[in-house]
Amino acid sequence: MPRRMDTSALAATVVLTGLALAAAPHAECQQAAQAPALSADGFSLGPGSLVPVPANDAQQRQSPNSPDPPTPAELQVRADAVLTNQHRNDDASDAYEYVEHQITRSGGPNPHAVDEKVYRVVPTGTGTLKILLKDNDHAVDSADYRHQLQRWEDVLELMLKPDDPRTRSAYAKSAKKKHDRADMVDSMKRAFIPRWVGRETVNGRLCDVIQLDPNPAFRPHSILQDVLTRVSAEIWVDPDSNQLVRGEAHVTRDLSVGGGILGKLYRGGVFSIEQAEVAPGIWLPTRYQYDFSGRKFLFTFEIHQIIQMAQYRRVGPPNEALGVVKNELASGKPATGDP
Repeated sequence: MPRRMDTSALAATVVLTGLALAAAPHAECQQAAQAPALSADGFSLGPGSLVPVPANDAQQRQSPNSPDPPTPAELQVRADAVLTNQHRNDDASDAYEYVEHQITRSGGPNPHAVDEKVYRVVPTGTGTLKILLKDNDHAVDSADYRHQLQRWEDVLELMLKPDDPRTRSAYAKSAKKKHDRADMVDSMKRAFIPRWVGRETVNGRLCDVIQLDPNPAFRPHSILQDVLTRVSAEIWVDPDSNQLVRGEAHVTRDLSVGGGILGKLYRGGVFSIEQAEVAPGIWLPTRYQYDFSGRKFLFTFEIHQIIQMAQYRRVGPPNEALGVVKNELASGKPATGDP
């Protein structure tokens, strides 16, 4: 994301990554998931295009009074399955690389792309590393690409040295992030009141739509938890797989960073996420969209950005990924992308 998003990216990320876990136990939909159609360059068409696509791409939303709404008992039974699946997705994502297409757009009634970048995003064991493939119309040259690959190789080799203090620090930070996410998951289950509002087709799947409203009885105990009191959301969930298909969050009250001194994210912002099955039983994000305005210190800004993820490929933990990058460096042929 652009550097100017630093003060508000945390809030957006918390909301988006938590949507799958916030009230997915209360949701269901029909039809097994399938990955969206891909264009020649590997990026999804329709919901993954530059222009926002409504969720109800095949039919209007059905009324909550339509036949066979889910019963509370049915929803509760699926709770553990949804949470288990999402944790499995999170764990699996540490071993996948993908190609990321970032499109920053102008605001107004006729938005157009003002900046585009394409990255190969690779796992390091404690996070990810972005390898630039294309900056607007300029592809990186082979020497620069090779230099970035060597950096990935260096990081992976470091992660295989458990006695190195840098390695211990990296794994400690990674463990803390995972712990914080688990804590946020539990908080989101308490922070929202779910309400089944009907069924709607998303990417060819008939999904139940769940409205998530802030729970007035929820008392946040951290800055991240406070974010949850200032948004409302909707989620679309596939019942056969118990996986999130789409989520959309709206900022209902201003979000302050550093008590408002560092910055503020203004009410009215909208964030969305879409996911698809990238391997049997593994669902990972295929599209994020951010549309919001705010203030960083004394300067106001607007962010309108679409991030598409495609060409997922499992490369494994550091010891396996190291073999991938070594083979690529030795052969001189890129495993993915077009540097």
